Formats: sequence, structure tokens, C-alpha cells
Amino acid sequence: MIRSFLLGLTPGKSRARRITKKAALLAASASFTIGLSLPVHSEGFKSEDIDGFINELVRDEGFSRPALEKMFKEVEFKPRIVELISRPAERRLTWWEYRNLFINDLRIDQGVEFWKKNKGILDQASKTYGVSQSVIIGILGIETGFGRNSGGFRVVDALSTLGFGYPRRATFFRKELKEFLVLSREQGFDPLSLTGSYAGAMGIPQFMPSSYRAYAIDFDKDGQADIWKSPADAVGSIASYLNRHGWIEGKPVASRAHVQGQKYSALLSDNPRPTRSVNEARNLGWKSQQVLPDSARVRGLKLDGKNGVEHWLTMTNFYVITRYNKSDLYAMAVYQLGRQVEQKMQANQSISKDQPASKDQPASKEQSQTLVQTDT
Repeated sequence: MIRSFLLGLTPGKSRARRITKKAALLAASASFTIGLSLPVHSEGFKSEDIDGFINELVRDEGFSRPALEKMFKEVEFKPRIVELISRPAERRLTWWEYRNLFINDLRIDQGVEFWKKNKGILDQASKTYGVSQSVIIGILGIETGFGRNSGGFRVVDALSTLGFGYPRRATFFRKELKEFLVLSREQGFDPLSLTGSYAGAMGIPQFMPSSYRAYAIDFDKDGQADIWKSPADAVGSIASYLNRHGWIEGKPVASRAHVQGQKYSALLSDNPRPTRSVNEARNLGWKSQQVLPDSARVRGLKLDGKNGVEHWLTMTNFYVITRYNKSDLYAMAVYQLGRQVEQKMQANQSISKDQPASKDQPASKEQSQTLVQTDT
């Protein structure tokens, strides 16, 4: 009887009736003593969900049942997480509202500071993986403000809450919870100590557990891919991710465009993968503000800007950014923030060259205004 409790088994009713009163008392006493009579989950979760998940991990991944039961007693259901994931900024804001939320003078200055401090790392990552430094900067800025805000929820709480309390995407988040626990075992992490976003994204680059296991790299060669504390590992891991999702070195991301005629809407698509040539786009009434080769693959995008509708031609590298976060608003914000940080870096370098005795002099008001304008 005691052994069956240790294995997570419950005897059938008929067998239970045959157990003598004395044996039952002894078994109950022993079970209470070793703590196995307590529930294996905290309030807010269904017993059958947690028990079934534990069974799966023990069977498929060789986990220790007592260790998992002990852990799940500490996991907390967070209703606030369900509220947050039900109203993401990408779904409730227009482009201009979204842009103002993430792109401003402060974040641009923070990006310049990060770039200067980690220039060698960014140079090396770009050279190794062929990925634009400005896009890496853009991702770091949008995701966590260059590491300043990587999330305050325990990852195990977030993934458990969504895996067992958010039916719409429960399958995905249970898979990520499994990946997280395997990852914690592989890396020697305490699964109860790691923090991240309300969706369970982790560290400076906000990798989901499956992405960490597939793409995170130890770029500073210290023996562990530490995306929580190592800017080098964060930068290298982002570059690795984009490279493996098809980034094309030296190619553009997007170009503002003008449209005319009645056929231009045929190029608009909710699918970010570009499938039409620039020549086709031109024949449909699109004129790029940036010179693009006729053979380049493009897709039309319409966004609600500050002064009305904006039309953009997006290319393969834009699509690759959406593989990081499947949102046009996100990808455009990454692109524009990275560009503006890069422009301010170049402006600062130009000022330093022209005025070597005044290296701390800020850009002029006119220069600053130019740098924060939307691409035209």
C-alpha cells in the first residue's frame, strides 16, 4: 500500500475493502508522515490536469515523480496572467499607438548606450551570423528595453497557468512547460527561481523555453548560455535565431511606398511571407521609396500611421523578424527602432569627428527631431 502511494498509484475499491483496519491505519500514518497525503498542486489547478502532466513527464522524460510533486505544490495559478495574454498590445493598438509605446527618445538613447558598450559583441555576432546589428538592437529594445525589464513572473507559474488555465492555447503552453522543465534539468536551473514575461518568455531576448533549447548559444564561451545576465549570450542567441530562420545578409527589411490606381490592394496580405516580385508590385500600382531589384520578393502592408494610412513593401528579412514574434506591428517597431538607434549612433560619431574637443556635446534639437521621425 505504501509502495503504491510512492508510485503514484491508487488501489481499486474492492481491494481497499479487503485491507484490514489496522493495515489501513498504518498506511495512512506512514503516508501522512512522508507528506504524500498532501495535494500535488496548489489552488487554482485541477488535480487531473497536474497528475496527468506528471505522469507524462515521468513516462516520457524520466523525471522523478516525488520531485515533480514537490515542485507543483509550490507552483501558483496567476489569474492576472490570463488577463494579460487575452489583451496583447499587438491586437488592441493601432500602428501609431504601438509605435509610441516602444519607440521614443529614451529608448533610442538606451539603445545607443547598449550599442556602444557592446559594440565588439555586436560586430562579432553580425560577422558570424550575417544578421544586421540594428535589427538585433531593435529586438533587444522592444523585448526588454535592453534588459531593463525581462518580466517579473516566475516562468513555471506563467506556463502552468496558461497550460492548465487558458484553453485557447493550452497545448502550446503545456509543451513549453515541458520544454522548460527539461531545460531546467539540463542546465541545472532551479525551475522555481527563473522569472520572465506573463507568457513565459525568458531573459534579455525573451526566448520561450523551446527556443532556448534550439537556438540559445554560449557566445561568451563561459560554459552556459545565460540569456538572463550575459549581453553576449543574448546578442549571439538572437543572431543565431534569425540566421537559422532564413535571414539574408545585406538585404533590406522594408521600404515605405506610394500606391496608385485600383489594383494595389491585390498586393496586400495578412501573410508576412513575401511572394510577389517588385516588378509585379509596380504593375499593381506600388512605387517603392527605396531602390529595390525587380526580382526581390515583396508583400504589401497597410498600417494606420499618425497622419493617415502608411503603405509599406516588406521583404524576406521582415518575414524573418515575424518568426520571432508573429506580428506586423512588432516587426515594424523592431525595424524602425533599430534604424533610429543606428542613425543616432552615426550622428554622434559625426559630431565627435567634427568636434573632437566636445565629445559629450548632444545632438542639436534639429538633428534629434530628424532621428525620431517615421521612415519616409
